[in-house]
Amino acid sequence: MEYHYVSFFFICLFLIFSFCCKLSVQCPDTNYLFMGDYVDRGYYSVETVTLLVALKVRYPQRITILRGNHESRQITQVYGFYDECLRKYGSANVWKIFTDLFDYFPLTALVESEIFCLHGGLSPSIETLDNIRNFDRVQEVPHEGPMCDLLWSDPDDRCGWGISPRGAGYTFGQDISEQFNHTNSLKLIARAHQLVMEGYNWGHEQKVVTIFSAPNYCYRCGNMASILEVDDCQGHTFIQFEPAPRRGEPDVTRRTPDYFL
Repeated sequence: MEYHYVSFFFICLFLIFSFCCKLSVQCPDTNYLFMGDYVDRGYYSVETVTLLVALKVRYPQRITILRGNHESRQITQVYGFYDECLRKYGSANVWKIFTDLFDYFPLTALVESEIFCLHGGLSPSIETLDNIRNFDRVQEVPHEGPMCDLLWSDPDDRCGWGISPRGAGYTFGQDISEQFNHTNSLKLIARAHQLVMEGYNWGHEQKVVTIFSAPNYCYRCGNMASILEVDDCQGHTFIQFEPAPRRGEPDVTRRTPDYFL
């Protein structure tokens, strides 16, 4: 079965439509895996996450929506989603509904028993996949601990574990990812969480890949975006995207009708 891996790192609504059109594949025939961060730092967080949830309802066996570090109450109050909900609906009700929903998003996914997918990275508290299966994930993202690490950690060129400059999670070297892959019979760790200018970046001798699917991040970084396509034979193809044309800044003062309330 063919899979598409998408890192929706602070995306805008048009990207969902653009990658579907680019691939010329209908949802019923393909599995889609989204790896977190659907809200914040954009004008259309509400529309983006609403469409993703609608796709999940329509195609529950084809759409998998992982949690990112921005799918949390604390982060969304700082980086834009909370304010967007207030601006568009006049209250925090929609924000509360979505952040309650975020608690139920899975943290990781395993594809064909070989590709381990998550938003951030590894944790010194997690040696096996069974450790993750035993989590009580239905909660706000904690400030520390293994659940936090899965959403915040990053691969690094240095060996071993390191203190993350983000203030949460860890950095982990090639020795860590190789040991984790060996212990769990994995071939690849696919993750998101970091801007990469070409839309994807191999690390740790192709044991780890970072996928970034928001072109021209924050409307100014000038980066490409990409999607990882995995075919039935486990072959990998990266499909790159440029930003969609823009028609100026949206009118953020206009209030959207309260159809959620």
